[in-house]
Amino acid sequence: MTIQVVGAGVGRTGTHSLKVALEQLLGGPCYHMIEVFGRPDDIPVWHAAVKGDMPNWNDFLTDYRAAVDWPACAFWREILAENPDAVVLLSSRDADGWWTSANNTIFQVVAHATDPAMRAQMDMATDMLSMRFTTNWKDEKEAKLAFERHNADVRASVPADRLIDWHPGDGWEPICAALGLPVPSEPFPHLNSTEEFRAMIGMEPL
Repeated sequence: MTIQVVGAGVGRTGTHSLKVALEQLLGGPCYHMIEVFGRPDDIPVWHAAVKGDMPNWNDFLTDYRAAVDWPACAFWREILAENPDAVVLLSSRDADGWWTSANNTIFQVVAHATDPAMRAQMDMATDMLSMRFTTNWKDEKEAKLAFERHNADVRASVPADRLIDWHPGDGWEPICAALGLPVPSEPFPHLNSTEEFRAMIGMEPL
């Protein structure tokens, strides 16, 4: 399989819902950070890529038809270069809402995880955020600026006819139109709310 959709949107922009939706549309798996939990051998590959030692992306992602969320979105440009016929899916939302969601979920896990079994993954994620997003990702103002800068870079770099500029709530239509696929009859999936994420990780409810 080759990558047909390169997700450029950062985490907490509806990426888990997109993973499930794309798997239905494309008939194959979509890479997402949740995959890393079940594929510990992937962690050193991502960590090496963060430090500049890139894998052959199509070999590494050979079982997948799409990739969304971190860590893949941090390498959207490199993955696209090896899949020039793919479309780029930029999932985004307002910066305030994104920061609130990210800071209440993934940033808390990365900053405070103490489980030794997760240490390698959290070390990779910390370096990824610091080296491929912003060194000040724990700071609200700096993180929002990085979020907006990342999205602006994607929009400026990808031709309009190759870019799906998608927001949670847009549903199936923009994705299906770009891929030339019929719109499914069932509702678009809505997964991994802040409350669901915190419960999954074992964090206290807000």
